[in-house]
Amino acid sequence: MRHIGICLGLLLALATPSSPGAELADMERRLQACAACHGEEGRSAEETYAPSIAGKPAGYLHQQLKNFRDGRRQQRVMQQMLAYLSDDYLEAMAAYYAAQRPAVAARQGAVSPAMLERGRRLVEEGDPARDLPACVACHGERLLGVAPAIPGLIALSADYLAAQLGAWRAGSRKAAPPDCMAAVAGRLERDEIAAVTAWIASRPVPEKHAPAPGLTHELPLPCGGVP
Repeated sequence: MRHIGICLGLLLALATPSSPGAELADMERRLQACAACHGEEGRSAEETYAPSIAGKPAGYLHQQLKNFRDGRRQQRVMQQMLAYLSDDYLEAMAAYYAAQRPAVAARQGAVSPAMLERGRRLVEEGDPARDLPACVACHGERLLGVAPAIPGLIALSADYLAAQLGAWRAGSRKAAPPDCMAAVAGRLERDEIAAVTAWIASRPVPEKHAPAPGLTHELPLPCGGVP
């Protein structure tokens, strides 16, 4: 608890009126509280509960910060740290992390070939019979995300991905309406979540780990927060 209080105090103390226009170099000093969990420059060494956020699209990061602050995402420490920060300050935070070199390492345990193949089919093809879109239809063919607001999935651990899908499926994680991820997660069975996340976590991380510059097609589901 004392650690949380120190981090919160540091972040609030640095949220001065001039902060939205701060240079990225200055934001590194301001965001040391975030580094305690998400790692220096947003590259987490422990993906299960505190994911790497470096290199993710700025629009996506900004939306998630607002979701925590406004109660759509439930995580007590994040909500406390962001409760009194303005949209402009959150936008500056997002811009800083989006400009950082992304993490390029993911952990993956032993998974059967059958599970990986099942995950691959769902990720790349979806299941039209259940109106379940393929992950690549939104997150890009290489799963590196799409600017400005769709996150990449490569380099995230299977544990973290499964936890997030499980939270959407259970209704404990919410996004701006219409919540497309809640719809997708609700159509996945528990064993399908395990297969999808295992296959994504098994993918090699390309040397150039950057999101696609923009959407080239209409999304398969209406999705709040995505232009």
